[in-house]
Amino acid sequence: MLDILIKNGKVFDGTRNPYTKLDIGIKNGKIVNLQKNISEEAEKVIDATGLAVSPGFIDTHVHSDLMWKKPEVHAIKIKQGVTTELLGQDGISVAPVSDATKPLWQAQLKGLNGDIGDWPWDSIESYLDHLQTLKAWTNTAYLVPHGNIRTLVMGFDKREATEEERKAMRLLVEQGMREGAVGFSTGLVYPPNSFCATEELVEICKGVATYDGCFVVHMRNESNHILAALNEMHEVAIKSGVRLHISHLKVIGLRNRKLYKDVMEKIEELRREGVEITFDQYPYTAASTVFSAILPPWVHDGGTEKMLKRLRDEDDRQKIKNDFQNDLSYENWVFNCGWENIVISSIDVTEFKRFEGKSVKEIAEVFNHPPDDLALDLLQKAEGNVTMVIHWGLEEDIISSMRSPYHIVGSDSIFGGKPHPRLSGTQPRILGRYVRELNILSLEEAIHHMTGAAAQLLRLKDRGLIREQFWADIVVFNPEKINDTATFENPLLEPEGIEYVLVNGAICVEKGECLDSLFGQVIKRTSEK
Repeated sequence: MLDILIKNGKVFDGTRNPYTKLDIGIKNGKIVNLQKNISEEAEKVIDATGLAVSPGFIDTHVHSDLMWKKPEVHAIKIKQGVTTELLGQDGISVAPVSDATKPLWQAQLKGLNGDIGDWPWDSIESYLDHLQTLKAWTNTAYLVPHGNIRTLVMGFDKREATEEERKAMRLLVEQGMREGAVGFSTGLVYPPNSFCATEELVEICKGVATYDGCFVVHMRNESNHILAALNEMHEVAIKSGVRLHISHLKVIGLRNRKLYKDVMEKIEELRREGVEITFDQYPYTAASTVFSAILPPWVHDGGTEKMLKRLRDEDDRQKIKNDFQNDLSYENWVFNCGWENIVISSIDVTEFKRFEGKSVKEIAEVFNHPPDDLALDLLQKAEGNVTMVIHWGLEEDIISSMRSPYHIVGSDSIFGGKPHPRLSGTQPRILGRYVRELNILSLEEAIHHMTGAAAQLLRLKDRGLIREQFWADIVVFNPEKINDTATFENPLLEPEGIEYVLVNGAICVEKGECLDSLFGQVIKRTSEK
């Protein structure tokens, strides 16, 4: 007898192939039978007549690193059909740490990942083992974060690494790969990653390539210097042999829109040269990250405590404000987007909670302060624990790259406060707006970009496709009704049209509602060196 039988659905297998009318038999967590008509009895039968049946969606960019401690909050991911998440993003995450670096990372990441108290781990292995002891909605894979290994070797120092330090970091990343990580990440706008030279990335990525891991990068610039940033990644990939994946591809600022075409041509050039390059993208024209990212890199030298000290110094404040207006050597959100397009999404100060969802310009008008002073005051009073949403571009630009065969869907979802609606709506928005309404992608293409393509990036051997002996991570949805309902004004509204979600052969969502069943697993790199 089967555990679950899904009958009469239109099965999209995740490969881009046209759908096929098939029944799916599931037992012991895996797909054991795919046939036109399965007559074997099952404990549970799901009638998928008129519905699409897809592999579970794999979200390749999330910030759920501590959300397994908060399943009631994390549930929004499974309600979108996300069955696997890739953690350790942007080179800033929760492992590895030491007794010396753990409090630094807890302070720096509180606004991004939340606060669960002490972290009962130090290595990547112990972190993943800890996750496995908890009940979770989704499967999880992990990237070795650049900032964590850099601080283990050289602290938060604002300087380039020596040859010996570069080699030490490479060895730590290789250790993380052996402990189960599927790749390596950096965010070259976030300290201490932003202090590194290209040679550091090349050396580290040689170790990543040895284990066939992916290099996932938030590039050094996504605006006026984006081509130079992409050229840097080209150099790293060619010299190290690593597989290259660009996080949340975009071109920031309307004044820089003309660069989108050149970016896509550069990606094609890398492919022609043999670089396995891909990118992820969320289907919105607004970004979200920590509010401290507006600051020039020099302000972050030495970590959060020294950053706050500089915010209290009048001379440093004036220099910061001057940089906002004149310095284009870094990712200058203020210059490229303006205070009216920078919105406070969460802030860890009770008196300012009422301003979540308001732009810096709007809040400054309430207090009759200049926006730059108001922004620095908010960062200081919240001790850096603020996140933001930034409106940066036009929909036609994300559509142009969405059609690329190298495109993968990643939400870059951040929890807390009044978040970006991509937390609640990314995958349903792709299937509703960009498939059904605008016909930008076919349903087969969109599902591939959320399943099979992501599984290939992570080198998952038994997930991401509907095939016999693959784990039964499955989404059953109504292609005529699936839709995101979350908006920037009401970002936590849940999606519509998802009927069932299965994780490892267990039904976790039925008729759109979560059941009391959390069966997510930790996915570790399994290929040999």
